Amino acid sequence: MKKLSIGFRFGLSLLLLSSMLTSCGLQSIPQAKNGVEAALAETTNQYKRRSDLIPNLVNVVKGYAAHEQDTLTKVTEARAKATSVNVDAGSLSPEKLKEYMAAQGQLSQALGRLMVVSEKYPDLKANENFRDLSAQLEGTENRITIARQRYIESIKGFNDLITVPPTSFTNSFYYHFEKMPQWTVDEAEKAQIETAPKVEFK
Repeated sequence: MKKLSIGFRFGLSLLLLSSMLTSCGLQSIPQAKNGVEAALAETTNQYKRRSDLIPNLVNVVKGYAAHEQDTLTKVTEARAKATSVNVDAGSLSPEKLKEYMAAQGQLSQALGRLMVVSEKYPDLKANENFRDLSAQLEGTENRITIARQRYIESIKGFNDLITVPPTSFTNSFYYHFEKMPQWTVDEAEKAQIETAPKVEFK
């Protein structure tokens, strides 16, 4: 009877210990960190896809609107800057993330100006390559929005785990992770998002 009660107590202790470990963040904190890294990788992948489309788009526009050289140059320069800034989830500082976001925001603005310029050229808008590239670019912008949203949510989840009890105790004693910087929109991009497009009837 004594052996049974010792075995029962040991089994009960193991069960309690395992339930405590699963609810204290021992697994959920690293899983959340992996989720943030995967979400950032997907976001940067979509930005890379956009960057890969730009040279072809610029070349098509150049064929119809060569005298819009200033706009084309700004898009090319913004793309070069955006592709030169790389981020790594393992060593991402708030400053590096801000630099990356600013470069991508500048590229978004330059592309927006290019699309406005293209409105002046009916032949360009009718071009099959231009229509195809515009559609791909629009689809990519939608994917970027979704990927950024998932990244923001994954950071929030991770930051909650490492700052809110009881899982924050596990982080304090075991992992020592710092809060990850959150993705934000810079002032210029924010203004562009909040400004309604002008509709002109001619």
